[in-house]
Amino acid sequence: MTIYHLYIFDKLGTMMYYAEWNRTKKSGVSREEEAKLTYGMLFSIKSFVSKISPHDPREGFLFYKTNRYALHYMETPSGLKFVLYTDTAALNVKELLQQLYSKIWVEYVVRDPLWSPGTPVTSELFQTKLDEFIKQSALYSIRNI
Repeated sequence: MTIYHLYIFDKLGTMMYYAEWNRTKKSGVSREEEAKLTYGMLFSIKSFVSKISPHDPREGFLFYKTNRYALHYMETPSGLKFVLYTDTAALNVKELLQQLYSKIWVEYVVRDPLWSPGTPVTSELFQTKLDEFIKQSALYSIRNI
């Protein structure tokens, strides 16, 4: 299984952080433009799911899968949004995102006295710990294409 890239957005849709690992194909637009498109798509899908769901959409939208990749989504109660792109065989990604939030985001961003909410994350310690966390997960592998 392969992890391609990760977006972290705040409740207003500002890209807080971006990282990539095994991404081989670029989109052809700037990272900021791609982030805006990703966030807009998520906003639309969440709205669509909440309107047509026959059940109480408490959990709402969690992921979607195409024949080439899967997008996994987790939103915290504070409105922080984690978006992880993986290959289609990835399992237990919800648990990975929950651990990423509690063990990495909270520990190395929220508790960082130099970070202000609403600003992009630039901490090298966070970047290092995130990279270690992702590479140690069962989902991470280097894809030979």
